[in-house]
Amino acid sequence: MTAPTYDILGIGNAIVDVVARADDQFLSRHDMHKGAMILVDEAAAEAIYAAMPPGLEASGGSAGNTCAVAAALGSRVAYIGKVADDQLGRVFRHDIQAIGVHFPSAPLLGGAPTARCLILVTPDGQRTMNTFLGACVHLDESDIDTALVASAAVTYLEGYLFDPPAAQAAFRKAAAAAHAAGRQVALSLSDAFCVDRHRSAFRDLVAGHVDILFANETEITSLYEENTFEAAAEAARRDVAIAALTRSEAGSVILRGSETVEVAPKPTQVIDTTGAGDAYAAGFLHGLTAGKPLPVCGRLGSIAAAEVISHYGARPETDLKQLIAGVG
Repeated sequence: MTAPTYDILGIGNAIVDVVARADDQFLSRHDMHKGAMILVDEAAAEAIYAAMPPGLEASGGSAGNTCAVAAALGSRVAYIGKVADDQLGRVFRHDIQAIGVHFPSAPLLGGAPTARCLILVTPDGQRTMNTFLGACVHLDESDIDTALVASAAVTYLEGYLFDPPAAQAAFRKAAAAAHAAGRQVALSLSDAFCVDRHRSAFRDLVAGHVDILFANETEITSLYEENTFEAAAEAARRDVAIAALTRSEAGSVILRGSETVEVAPKPTQVIDTTGAGDAYAAGFLHGLTAGKPLPVCGRLGSIAAAEVISHYGARPETDLKQLIAGVG
């Protein structure tokens, strides 16, 4: 087997994030469920955007964030996602390429605009997301470059992308190409409400096509319809080679075969939890593709997540290479 050209290839919704502070009353007025991600149409997106306080606009999307953090850590990263040939699409392309991520996906011409996620962050650090998928829904099997997949050590799939109907077939094509080349497939469950919408399809994908699973406590219990984290974790242990399960202030638990590794969180002031799971996955995969042991992979994930939640926005603001110097 040839050496990989890339450590990580992310596949996900290419979205521009708009992040703003808001109080609980704002969420109530707009009938938002705190901590959830819901899909909205273009009209609703325009109305929410008009009502939001001024915020930070930056390229985002779950897998896009993971790719950005991994590149900042020093991984070799590529990304597949669909943007339109419009201003936000060009902003997204420029941003992700500027941080060193290879982004060869062709833009959507003459269709829906580039996606955006309107994120309200309450004083407790929780983020509530309203996502207009726009051009994202047009990503399908034709966008999966199997040669690019074969060139990456790990292909990382974003659970949010399960909402567009053609994306599930694209995921399976990518997973098949990765395994045919002797590579690994990772999946982030992304959001418990997303799991609720597609539980059967997720269960099939996890059991049959995924090597590395990322999820938080709510997502993993939803996936397996278990009442306790412990029962859901054991179910994940049976389904995948590696499960990296985050538990907020309780840190994370990593499962591989009969091995269980518990990782303490890195203490930090929580300002905005947007992108915490994305950053954890980036740190973990950065370590894994470099051949680090699981405890080190977990610590790298915790360090990356702690940096991201210490400020607004899902992209790092400090030198991550310096933060991880000496780890492992």
